[in-house]
Amino acid sequence: MAHQDALIGYLFILPQLAGITIFVVVPLVLVFWYSLHEWNVLAGNFDYTGLDNYRQLFADPVLPEILRVTGIFSIGLVAFNMSLALLLAILLNQKLHGIILFRTLFFSPVVVSLVAWTIVWGFLLQKDGGINGLLAVIGVEGPNWLRNETSAMVSVIIVQVFKNVGLNMVLFLAALQNVPGELYEAALMDGASRWQQFLRITLPLISPTVLLTAIITIVGSLQVFAQIAVLTQGGPGTSTTVLVYYLYQQAFQFHLFGYGSTLSILLFVIVAILTFAQWQLRKKWVFYEA
Repeated sequence: MAHQDALIGYLFILPQLAGITIFVVVPLVLVFWYSLHEWNVLAGNFDYTGLDNYRQLFADPVLPEILRVTGIFSIGLVAFNMSLALLLAILLNQKLHGIILFRTLFFSPVVVSLVAWTIVWGFLLQKDGGINGLLAVIGVEGPNWLRNETSAMVSVIIVQVFKNVGLNMVLFLAALQNVPGELYEAALMDGASRWQQFLRITLPLISPTVLLTAIITIVGSLQVFAQIAVLTQGGPGTSTTVLVYYLYQQAFQFHLFGYGSTLSILLFVIVAILTFAQWQLRKKWVFYEA
């Protein structure tokens, strides 16, 4: 019976295990193998070069700027997304008439096509687009948002935040609704202010959800590609060229698949380190109710 139960258990996890093996483990091994080669599809070359691509990685004069831009983009995206999502969740957690409509409204961009969403925002952010049209009504002359280094970065971050903030909002909203109301009543009787209630009750009790959303948002911020490709193509200059887009340029524009694979390994290492660091730091600030 024990062997039969074990066999049934393995049969249940077999589809998931096969999917992970085929779509995660095998591609990772292949990418590492490709990173040890110089592979030019147009020229038909696939030559073993050992660690030459990794030496090129450390000697790449553009890479430090790419990593700096990636860091700025990720920090701005994560900070804006999570703070806005938590604020919206707190506001939408109120028992008000028509609140379900507002929840649906804020979540709806999540299910909209990413490319369609980005194209629409591309038109809105043009020099003579809708955003500048609204600013002109109040007598303000807006810039060409996607052709200025600073405003291009800000624009890409805002477009991405508005697209996905609804997902984190729903997660935060679910966590807030599981916080016992009697804790707030007790804190109110003890004279705690709203801010103290938030710091001492709300944040500790939703900290597991904060950890989850932080991991999801940070990993997602390091994988953003479509918005960059559609809105700015990494410009002006390299001001919005994040690591994923630089990887795409090397592999699919310059046809250097070996070096592109090496950049993929770098991205994987960065994501793994950040995820591991967050998982370890959870012991210091994540509260799990016993």
